[in-house]
Amino acid sequence: FLIGDVSTADRAFEFQYFGLKESDVPLLLVLASTGKYLNPTMEPDQLIPWMKQYIYGNLTPYVKSEPIPKVNDQPVKVVVADNIDEIVFNSGKNVLLEFYAPWCGHCRKLAPILEEVAVSLQDDEDVVIAKMDGTANDIPTDFAVEGYPALYFYSSSGGDLLTYDGQRTAKELISFIKKNRGAKAAAVEVTQTDAVEEEVTSSTPSGSIQDEL
Repeated sequence: FLIGDVSTADRAFEFQYFGLKESDVPLLLVLASTGKYLNPTMEPDQLIPWMKQYIYGNLTPYVKSEPIPKVNDQPVKVVVADNIDEIVFNSGKNVLLEFYAPWCGHCRKLAPILEEVAVSLQDDEDVVIAKMDGTANDIPTDFAVEGYPALYFYSSSGGDLLTYDGQRTAKELISFIKKNRGAKAAAVEVTQTDAVEEEVTSSTPSGSIQDEL
């Protein structure tokens, strides 16, 4: 058990890990390999029941996230922890995602290049260019982000997640996207259905039993 004072450890509690503010305390935290768990209720008679829920695996891990943007209509879409599944993994589209830090000089240099890529491909409904502030949102374990900027490409074909480590130019990024992009999810489903129908048709005799009789 540890007691933390947010007024003297603000960088650890507020910015780097939990995104907490002084108005959020007091609260109880559990740090575990399965995630982070927060309990804003500090009534003494509720602490032990809450800890038992954690022990028995009945708590949902806390995920630090910026608010989901109400308007997200810019060429480079904004991704936060609470909408990363919707925009990246479940959209059925090909997504180039940048993890950045506001203080990162290389990220600021990449920003107009990413914008150029997004504008160039904005008429392609199957491609999304997006960015996520890695300091303000918990990054899913699918991404092994060790520094900023970090670029990943999620292909709609088989759900492949690729790391981009090529040159940070619009030309190279667009070439990488076109090379690794997958087909539209709906188109894949139609193709699979057609393939099944074709197989059934080809395996059915041209004449029916009634014709033979």
